[in-house]
Amino acid sequence: MSLRPVAVLLACATLAAARPADAQQAQPAALERPTIATTIEGEWALEAGSGRAQKLETRIQSQLDQSLPRGLRLTAIGRLHADAYERLAPGGPHQAEIWTPTRRLELGDRVDLELRELYLEGRIGPAWLRIGKQQVVWGQADGLKVLDVVDPQDFREFVLDDFDDSRIPLWTANVEVPVGPATLQLLWIPDPSAHDVPRPGAAFAFRAPRLVGPRPPPGVAVKVRAANRPDPFRGSDLGARLAGRFRDWDLTANYLWHYDDAPVLRRSLRFPDGVPTADVQPEYARAHVVGVTASNTFGELTVRFEAAYMRPRWFPTDDADDRDGAVRGDELGAVVGLDWYGFRDTLLSLQLFPTLLPDDEPGLLRDRLDTNVTFLARRSFRNERLVAEAIWLHNLNQGDGAFRPELRYELRDGLWVWAGLDWFYGTRDGLFGQFDARDRALLGFEWGLPTL
Repeated sequence: MSLRPVAVLLACATLAAARPADAQQAQPAALERPTIATTIEGEWALEAGSGRAQKLETRIQSQLDQSLPRGLRLTAIGRLHADAYERLAPGGPHQAEIWTPTRRLELGDRVDLELRELYLEGRIGPAWLRIGKQQVVWGQADGLKVLDVVDPQDFREFVLDDFDDSRIPLWTANVEVPVGPATLQLLWIPDPSAHDVPRPGAAFAFRAPRLVGPRPPPGVAVKVRAANRPDPFRGSDLGARLAGRFRDWDLTANYLWHYDDAPVLRRSLRFPDGVPTADVQPEYARAHVVGVTASNTFGELTVRFEAAYMRPRWFPTDDADDRDGAVRGDELGAVVGLDWYGFRDTLLSLQLFPTLLPDDEPGLLRDRLDTNVTFLARRSFRNERLVAEAIWLHNLNQGDGAFRPELRYELRDGLWVWAGLDWFYGTRDGLFGQFDARDRALLGFEWGLPTL
């Protein structure tokens, strides 16, 4: 992993902490001791169909926070990850689409070390600045994403992992400035990392045609070439978000100009040695994302709305007359969420995710209007030491989905254990049904050590 961004950040921290000689003489600098919080987490997953273990992983994550002069703060988060099996990432982390300074350090096929986040933050006049490797969260949807598109995603476990864990933090300059009663957030992201998609052979490798394109005819080989990656800095992403409150509504207006983290899969047919071979060339294309969010609370009911219009997007097609297997179009995605707290210690949440393609392109491998629905039920008992939760995700078009019940119990302060199921259903062409053979049972624990 390149240390240049780390050195730059540490140099910035040193300069920011420096004071004129007279100021230091008047008031000697006295830094507080850093705090270190560590969490140890383990999870075992057993596939229901084959009866074999899918993963046995351990994650040790530590976060260091150091206060600096002038109100600045330095945060570093590191994670050690080990998995006794290689079924989620055969051969170790792929990381071909991850920028070198963002990649994990591989300590073997089954162990890796990651600088998860490293940033300096503080106020400069009326502005608040955070610079370094970090997560930027837009949107409020649960289970599936609409406007949360600033950071790419690690799909090692499809959409089953928590968003905080599946997001790939990026090297970012993030500044927020007041604009009247509102706040304007500006982003500069020179990090060209994209979605980390499992390779063929991994447990959750994509198989649905809507994601990878039509299946080749019998006798046709497929060769996937290395992706054409955007250049760092010259291919920087830029974003802005205006957030405020109007008549009890929390509102945002968002804009992102970025390279779409999902590559365009362009294909061509060639005949080396007389063998028909489909060459697939992944390419990354610029896209504009315009979005809005709105939320309000009416007694025991919270209403959420989120929408994102993306232009352009590229979709695989099976149109025989299409020369490269990809068609250009726009996409409008939205989510309407209702969260109800009417029962004691209980949350009931319903979300509707419609996605519309305004243009009717030939050969599309998905419906123009595609709709997912989610339902979440969560209840806590015994002063929140026992939590029962179930989330159901369902696609209305293809009738496939996933059901995920879980039971968590706090054995002692900071030590949680849990058991759960991930059950998929539907046809192999469905977004969820493609993993119908990946149903699994899970056991896990999370132990938060005392802060040092």
